[in-house]
Amino acid sequence: MTTSSSERGVGLGMPELPPPAYPDDVRARLEADAREIIARYPDSRSALLPLLHLVQSEDGYVTRTGMKFCADVLDLTTAEVTAVATFYSMYRRRPSGDYQVGVCTNTLCAVMGGDAIFETLQEHLGVGNGETTGDGKVTLEHIECNAACDYAPVVMVNWEFFDNQTPASATRLVDDLRAGQPVEPTRGARLCTFKETARILAGFPDERPGAVEEGGSAGHASLVGLRLAKGEAQPARVVHPRESAPQEEPVHEPSPTERLSSHDPVETSASDPAHPSGPTAEEGE
Repeated sequence: MTTSSSERGVGLGMPELPPPAYPDDVRARLEADAREIIARYPDSRSALLPLLHLVQSEDGYVTRTGMKFCADVLDLTTAEVTAVATFYSMYRRRPSGDYQVGVCTNTLCAVMGGDAIFETLQEHLGVGNGETTGDGKVTLEHIECNAACDYAPVVMVNWEFFDNQTPASATRLVDDLRAGQPVEPTRGARLCTFKETARILAGFPDERPGAVEEGGSAGHASLVGLRLAKGEAQPARVVHPRESAPQEEPVHEPSPTERLSSHDPVETSASDPAHPSGPTAEEGE
C-alpha cells in the first residue's frame, strides 16, 4: 500500500507566479535612469550593483519586480540577479523603515557598549534584529564592523555615523527619528531617507542644497596615527598609577648580543665590511 504525498505531509506547492511589472510611467522613468547607469560601464553586466540600488530607491527594498527589471535591462536571468541581491547585506529583501538604524556589535564596539545599546533599543522600540517599528520609521539591525573603531561604540543611520554612543543617546536618536525631528550625524551630510540614500548609492547626485559640502572626512581620532607618522604629534607620555609618584628608572642600554626584536638590525660577518663572511657551508656540513 502506498501513501500520497499529502498523506506523508509533503507539500508540492504551486510554481511561483511571475512578479508584477512596474506601471508604465514608473518603468519608463527607471529605464531612463538605467540607461544612464549602464552607459558608465564597458560591460553592461557591471551595472548590476547600482541598478539594484536604483530599484531599492523606488520600492524601499529589492522586490521581485525590481530584480526582474534588472534582469531585463541587462539581459540576465533572474537567478543571476537574485544571487547578487541576496549576497550583499545593503540590499534589503523585505519592506524596511525610512531609517536603517545599525548598531555595531563587533568586538571593540561590543565591549565598549554596543551590545548594551542594541539590547536597549530592541526593548525600547519593541522590535528584534532586522524588524521595523509599526510606524514604518525605523528598522533596527546589528551590523558588523563599519571601520569606525576609534569612535566606538558607533551607531549608523542610513550609513551615516553617530559616534561615541550610549544607550541613552541612542534612545534619544531613534525617538527623534520617529518624531521627525532634525538629526545631525557626527560626521558627514545631514540625514536623508533610506530611499534617497539608495538613489545616491546608485550613482546619482545628491540634489539637496549644500549636502555635498557637508560631507565630512576622517575625524580627529582617525588622523592621530597619520599625524604621528608625520612627526606632528606630541611625544608619548608615560602615565603612572594615580596614587604613586613617578620614579626615575635607569635607562637600559642593550648589549651587542641582545636583540630587542626580530626586526632590529644586528651586525654580523655578512653586514660588517671589515669582517667579510667566508663561503657558505652546504647543508649538512
